[in-house]
Amino acid sequence: MKIKLFFLCVIFFGFYGFSQELALARLDEKFGYINKTGEWQIKPTYEDAKDFSEDLAEAALEKGKWGYINRKGEWVIEPKFEKVKPFNSGIAIAFDGNTWFYINKEGNKILESVSSDKIYDFENGFAIFREGDKVGFINTQGKTVIAAKFDKVFNFTEAGYAKVKEGAMWGVIDAKGDYFLKPEYSNIGDVVKGVAIAEKDGVWGVFANGTFKSVTGADKIWDFGLGSKLTYAKKDGKLGFVNANAEWVIEPQFDKARAFNKGLAPVMKDKKWGYINETGKVIVTYQFKDAETFSDDGMAPVKTKKLWGFINTDGTLIIEEKYDISTGFGFLQKNNSKGFIGGLARVKYKKDWGFINTKGELLNNTWFKNLELFH
Repeated sequence: MKIKLFFLCVIFFGFYGFSQELALARLDEKFGYINKTGEWQIKPTYEDAKDFSEDLAEAALEKGKWGYINRKGEWVIEPKFEKVKPFNSGIAIAFDGNTWFYINKEGNKILESVSSDKIYDFENGFAIFREGDKVGFINTQGKTVIAAKFDKVFNFTEAGYAKVKEGAMWGVIDAKGDYFLKPEYSNIGDVVKGVAIAEKDGVWGVFANGTFKSVTGADKIWDFGLGSKLTYAKKDGKLGFVNANAEWVIEPQFDKARAFNKGLAPVMKDKKWGYINETGKVIVTYQFKDAETFSDDGMAPVKTKKLWGFINTDGTLIIEEKYDISTGFGFLQKNNSKGFIGGLARVKYKKDWGFINTKGELLNNTWFKNLELFH
């Protein structure tokens, strides 16, 4: 029994060792991949490379020839393409210098019978296809599952919904092509936990439980996030927060606002940012030049001058303000993949990039010329 258990553990941890998330990095001239200890899991030998997706990453040993490697750094698809895109739903798009086409994880052409004026990336099991001026969706077998009858569509989200446009109006369909929201709205958001924001006949509101309810006086509403039952909305030039019942929970009073997470949201008054709780009470006083949403690790980026640091939910500055962060750094209402994730945050110090932990310690004491997030 002990021997069997030992071998099961070996198999499990052996598998896990190559399934762990890796981050694309460049220390000198070549690209490789580090693990979460900051050590090279795949040594820097590539002229160019991209993030992992579905356990495969695009890589090139020389400019102009791309293939795919696995998490052990082995070539799964030899570098023979001019251009490639990441795998999603087991399918990727490649370019041979003349045409774009679909490939499987063996590098073979597939879905060659798909009739479309342009081929689109797969996302969450579906890809857009075009017939003249109309678009619809195919599945991973290349079969038309939703006819090309829309003027514009967005890809299906992980929640299983896609925004579609008919004429000037927007709606939302599910994976069967049935309407979650009929195309009656001039603006529409993503469906989050069965709730979506929308604008109809100039009136902004919330769609939930099959009913559209207007939010009194709202000029705009932002998408709900996963971290709160509230979202922010604008009325008469000020921002407040509403719930899924289309009720103002926190009256509009802020010049700017961002999403709740960990029970707190950054808000701005008189050009200073602070944090409120879900009753509207100020928890972290207005003192920052800029502030962002808390991550699930309970840390939020803030700055009082030019550079960024991080506070905890008590408002205590845990990591001093000495870093740059990614362009466009901001959670807004989406699951933005920036800031602290799983105990690490990617930051820039002077001209180099590194990961720091929630104590501000540099991962493996190493800075990189290029560094991407873990995937």
